[in-house]
Amino acid sequence: MNTTLDAQRRRFLAAFSTLGISSTLLPGLLWAKVVSGEAVTITPEIVDHAAELAGIEIPASDRDQIVRAMEGQMRSLDAVRKMPLLNSDPPALIFSPVLPGMSFETARRPVRLAPIPAVATPKRIEDVAFYSVRQLGELIRTKRISSVALTTMYLERLRRYDPMLHFVITYTDDRAMAQAKEADRDLAAGRYRGPLHGIPWGAKDLLAAKGYKTTWGAQPYEDQVIDQDATVVKRLDAAGAVLIAKLSLGALAQNDVWFGGRTRNPWKPSAGSSGSSAGPASATSAGCVGFSIGSETQGSISSPSTVCGVTGLRPTFGRVDRNGAMTLSWSQDKLGPLCRTVEDCMIVLHAIYGPDRTDPNADRTVLDVPLNWDALMPLHSLRVGYIKAAFDQENAAPNANGRGGGRGGRAMTDEERAAFAKSRAEQAKYDHDVLDVLRGMGVKLTAVTLPEQPPFAGYGPAVNCEAGAAFDSLTRSGRDKLMEAPVPNPSTWPNTFRVAHFYPAVDYLNADRIRLQLMHQMDAMFKDFDVVVTPTSGSQLAITNLTGHPAVILPNGFRSVDGTPTSITFLGKLCGEEKMCVLARAYQEKTGFHLKHPDLDAELASSRATS
Repeated sequence: MNTTLDAQRRRFLAAFSTLGISSTLLPGLLWAKVVSGEAVTITPEIVDHAAELAGIEIPASDRDQIVRAMEGQMRSLDAVRKMPLLNSDPPALIFSPVLPGMSFETARRPVRLAPIPAVATPKRIEDVAFYSVRQLGELIRTKRISSVALTTMYLERLRRYDPMLHFVITYTDDRAMAQAKEADRDLAAGRYRGPLHGIPWGAKDLLAAKGYKTTWGAQPYEDQVIDQDATVVKRLDAAGAVLIAKLSLGALAQNDVWFGGRTRNPWKPSAGSSGSSAGPASATSAGCVGFSIGSETQGSISSPSTVCGVTGLRPTFGRVDRNGAMTLSWSQDKLGPLCRTVEDCMIVLHAIYGPDRTDPNADRTVLDVPLNWDALMPLHSLRVGYIKAAFDQENAAPNANGRGGGRGGRAMTDEERAAFAKSRAEQAKYDHDVLDVLRGMGVKLTAVTLPEQPPFAGYGPAVNCEAGAAFDSLTRSGRDKLMEAPVPNPSTWPNTFRVAHFYPAVDYLNADRIRLQLMHQMDAMFKDFDVVVTPTSGSQLAITNLTGHPAVILPNGFRSVDGTPTSITFLGKLCGEEKMCVLARAYQEKTGFHLKHPDLDAELASSRATS
């Protein structure tokens, strides 16, 4: 027997045993054959087991016909599996969040930014490390700092704090310094490209940059070089921004652990930064880039923005061209900015949104809808709702096992339970304070009800099956073992990709039909509202990622137990980022939570003293 195949089989069986589904997915005779390593021949018994899995009945008189049909199907599948496919090859089926009858604005108007207060010339360049894009841009525009000086400073900060935070995969010094020098030359010659001119930024390392590795944070791709610039990279180049580093992501966009370790939270370096946009959130929070670009499929901008205390914008599905970005889910992947302010996010989004008409292979799902940012839009013109049940849920007490007991989790100690209860109470207070602050700003709030979450929301077929297809070649090559967790875990990508092969296609399509019903329900909810306010946690995250609605996540206070940030989320209509962000920006300016930053030098000194 081939020892490599035998080892793969043992890992496969161990994964399924861990999941507790071996007897249902591969029951009886078929399971015995897989365990023994025998070749599988389609038999009437296997047909019966397959029917049991599918939840249908096959009359005994028809089993022989089904056997012949399945034999033909297996030959067809074998031929399909031999066809070469790249991660970037899309399916023929196209998901769009746009429903029949929807209409969007077609006129394109100039951007109208908020007035910027006077920005003082810094005594030393590092004084501007935590400045917003607007502030940095004003200093560059007025030639009080140079892009070269700013780029040098941020590169030095990245190298100083990376040993503690682990957020850099690849530095792009040569490219960065060349771009910074070009930005300074252009400005001297009177060629100003706008508010991103000369601003250093970092890219989540699922975006290709020509001449540099694009590792996707995963060991099987550690040396991968994609010979192109992603559309987002090209557009930020055109806006004058300076790419200084490829930043970490959890392996293949899951969590915050990559082949270089675990990316840390600047507010609490003993903890992770959450994922999968781990590096962009951590580096932005640490004042090591002017802004960054991350991605979200199911919380990968929302969660690290919350944990690291930055402002993250998850645009409408299809707002930003994903050409040159790793595919995890063709129907849910979204690219978006992580910044220090809401307006920074809109400035960056304005530079990167829309289809790439110069690329014949551009993403076919990209929406061609104008983005007309007007920071001075009056708040009284906005129709604002809030998800009352989500705010009420924040007051619920944890049970003895923590947030919901979990699966197999140990019970909390009295001390942990008390700390969690205090943290939960503080979170609830901050969330409810949002409503009071908004009302004090003259905003009329109306309670709304979120549609019921479907049973497959979150990491369901729209993510897992599509991801299984996107990385099918990795699974079949056996190289997925390079990503095996040191402790058996059914939720790792290798196991998820394997289990995806057993999700029935009929059920996948039926789940998609239910997804369309959910999209109609969300459209009905938004008929009377421009913006909906909600706690960041809860079912809204899974629902809005399925429906494609935009969200902006911003800091909303700090826990007394450990000083870590909390957040609040503003949801918008499809392609309604402008109104959503007008309200979010006004709230951010009113509360000022974004102006507080982690004390990295104290953390660094503490870690050195401990070591």
